[in-house]
Amino acid sequence: MDMLPDTSAVIDGRVSERAGDGDLDTVYVPEAVVGELEAQANDGRDSGWAGLEELQRLAELADESRLALEYVGRRPDAIEKRDAGEGEIDALIRDLAERHDATLLTSDVVQSEVARAKGVAVEYVEPQVEETPDLAIEEYLDESTMSVHLKTGVRPMAKRGTIGEMAYEPIDEGVLTESEMRAIAENVVNTARSVSDGFVELSGDGMTIVQIADMRIAVAEPPFADGIEVTAVRPIVKTDLDDYAKADALRDRFTERQRGVLISGAPGAGKSTFAQAVAAFLDDSGFVVKTMEKPRDLQVGPEITQYTELDGSMENTADSLLMVRPDYTIYDEVRKTSDFETFADMRLAGVGMIGVVHATRAIDALQRLVGRVELGMIPQIVDTVVYIEAGEVDTVYDVTTEVKVPHGLVEEDLARPVIVIEDFETGTPAYEIYTFNRQVVTVPLDGAEDGGETGVERVAKQEIEREIRSVAHGHVEVELQGSNTAVVWVEDDDISYVIGKGGGRISGIEDRLGIDVDVRSLSERPDGSRTGSAGSPGAGAATAGEIVTPEITNRHVVIPLGDHHGETVEIRSDDEYLFTATVSRGGEIQVSRGSAIAEELEDAIDHGRTISVVPQ
Repeated sequence: MDMLPDTSAVIDGRVSERAGDGDLDTVYVPEAVVGELEAQANDGRDSGWAGLEELQRLAELADESRLALEYVGRRPDAIEKRDAGEGEIDALIRDLAERHDATLLTSDVVQSEVARAKGVAVEYVEPQVEETPDLAIEEYLDESTMSVHLKTGVRPMAKRGTIGEMAYEPIDEGVLTESEMRAIAENVVNTARSVSDGFVELSGDGMTIVQIADMRIAVAEPPFADGIEVTAVRPIVKTDLDDYAKADALRDRFTERQRGVLISGAPGAGKSTFAQAVAAFLDDSGFVVKTMEKPRDLQVGPEITQYTELDGSMENTADSLLMVRPDYTIYDEVRKTSDFETFADMRLAGVGMIGVVHATRAIDALQRLVGRVELGMIPQIVDTVVYIEAGEVDTVYDVTTEVKVPHGLVEEDLARPVIVIEDFETGTPAYEIYTFNRQVVTVPLDGAEDGGETGVERVAKQEIEREIRSVAHGHVEVELQGSNTAVVWVEDDDISYVIGKGGGRISGIEDRLGIDVDVRSLSERPDGSRTGSAGSPGAGAATAGEIVTPEITNRHVVIPLGDHHGETVEIRSDDEYLFTATVSRGGEIQVSRGSAIAEELEDAIDHGRTISVVPQ
């Protein structure tokens, strides 16, 4: 009997089995099958290697004259490979079986049914079911292990302990070799493809991320990484909302209406664990709950569907979810500008949104929205901030908007929309966010974690100095003498410029700021000292740099300077070089949002780093 196997039959080793029966005359192997096996082997898949081993067995049987072996047909072209899922390659194989008057051997039930319908002689054999492989990385896990870190040439490491008290420590004295790491990496990927509760989440050149049960495992290889590295992360604690402080109040808050919530905290603080507890509570309370994750690693019940990127975009995922109309969506890892914009769009569409955000303080989570969405829309997008520290609810903020005179100012004509951030339990205002002299400022109030000079004083001092330096040529110092009074010290030659004809210039500055400004000469200072305050070109400014507060608009990140017109300056983040730019005639630097420089600058702002300008 002449036989022509397809890829599935070759992988299962069913062709060489027939040789033992002695009823095989000629075996025709399609070149399309060889191409598929070669591609699978190049991808490191066991199926490809198993198929190639079967072809070698057939060659040995041919050498022993137990059968005749002939390779027939052609390799599929690029279009046929692209359309393989639609049956193009299977059709090539069926045509070859018919042309050579051979029986098609297959373990693919669809292939066999199509062949019968087309009148092609076919023999269907049940595919062999392999035992589920053991996951090699499990030998490094115990009940207290949250993550395992393996890399070529390094001792195995792990994070072990409890939430908030994790220790990164070696778990074996032996250094892992490249062959050991390659075997572990292949085992991870093959296991994810063969078990029912595993799947490949992301696959790129040098990086594969898989999910197996409750573990997220990242496999990095050259050229993406400098060596083979396998990192497995899993939750070690599953909690209920009742396990947290303020549980009763939070339950009422989540259920009285759909909310916009940011769950914030440092890495490893327990943000995702808390988000899982909230998701379970909402599901038990009769809400339709979905998640948006990349990769998917929240441990939630089967009733909650977990979505990832659709066609490479979370925006597409959001569009699909709006058709499903969930009551709440858990958005894990809101990080980039596009994430915040998608979060905002869904919240403004009426969906309850709970976002997980990295932040080292509760207020930092909210500040990451500033500049990414319209300031006045923030309380409609986020009305609750929950800060997690060491696995516990540390702080809960309530976010609202009021039209009022900001705290610390007294002039009635300074009333404006103010975002008020209050302690949820006590109702004590902790921060205010508002526009002051065309800039968005976040002002800590009494009771906030900032100490020393109040937020209003810092903002007022900064804005007064900015205004005066825009008209003065020399050194400028500001001294606040009350909530609405300040003394400005300038060089003798600058007094007339600052005051202006008939006092018009200084009056305009006073009107804009709502603060009475007394202009005096530096030579009149009792001690004759110069403080070299931040932002002033005083002693040491050329080396330490002038500290600035960038403003994020819809289109630009603006670095206001006031002077240095036409000069070339360096922009630094915590004294690390970012980029070099030329100051415009208007005394500022504008960086277009979306550019690599803007993304780096926004990241530095998000993480609370000090932005400074150093003249070259």
